[in-house]
Amino acid sequence: MISIVIPVLNEAENLPFLLKHLADHAADTNSLEIIVVDGGSTDETLSVAKQIQAENTLKIQVLSSERGRARQMNTGADNANGSVLYFLHADSFPPKDFDKHIANEVAKGNPAGCFKMRFDSNHWWLRLASYLTKFSWRACRGGDQSQFITHELFDEIGGFNENYIIYEDNILINELYARNSFVVIQYPIKSSARMYDKYGVWYVQYHFWTIYVKKWFGASAEELLAYYSKHLKK
Repeated sequence: MISIVIPVLNEAENLPFLLKHLADHAADTNSLEIIVVDGGSTDETLSVAKQIQAENTLKIQVLSSERGRARQMNTGADNANGSVLYFLHADSFPPKDFDKHIANEVAKGNPAGCFKMRFDSNHWWLRLASYLTKFSWRACRGGDQSQFITHELFDEIGGFNENYIIYEDNILINELYARNSFVVIQYPIKSSARMYDKYGVWYVQYHFWTIYVKKWFGASAEELLAYYSKHLKK
């Protein structure tokens, strides 16, 4: 079984589309469970999730946790029954037969990885950035590409580092790259460019690069959060 863990915060509008997408694009819904973990939404996210849970034939858990994607994803993993965990953002839509592609990689001995990505934007830079995600370079990785990992390896690593309110995906990916345990599946997941649309492509890209460089030079979790909150969380 693959456990899909979706951390959400004020995603009442997106969540129904994502859950329908998962049902429509899975090769075998019987091999899936979906765990929606709310981090304290102030919109109708929880009620929407519970309504879908009641009306849907998919196996869906709806949980609550403290705010912060690392905490929410760890909560989801703690409650997951699957031998494989698949962490997915609420505005990212996996390719057709995504579950089969993940299962095939695990069967080949690849315990962790992601899909290559395509932004829902025609901006030339985002198209180029999307293209580069097909390569295995560490600098081309990010949470928007989603993340699968065996439950066993996730527990061995210790899960997501909850000290990181941002950049938590990259911390786990760094650990996987250090272990040489990462593969890029060559089917595209479609991810929202809504932050780029809100702030502007070059503004967001500059500050993401700055965060990456700050971490490279040893910035703490608190320093990264303070920088992100000042420039991108307005």
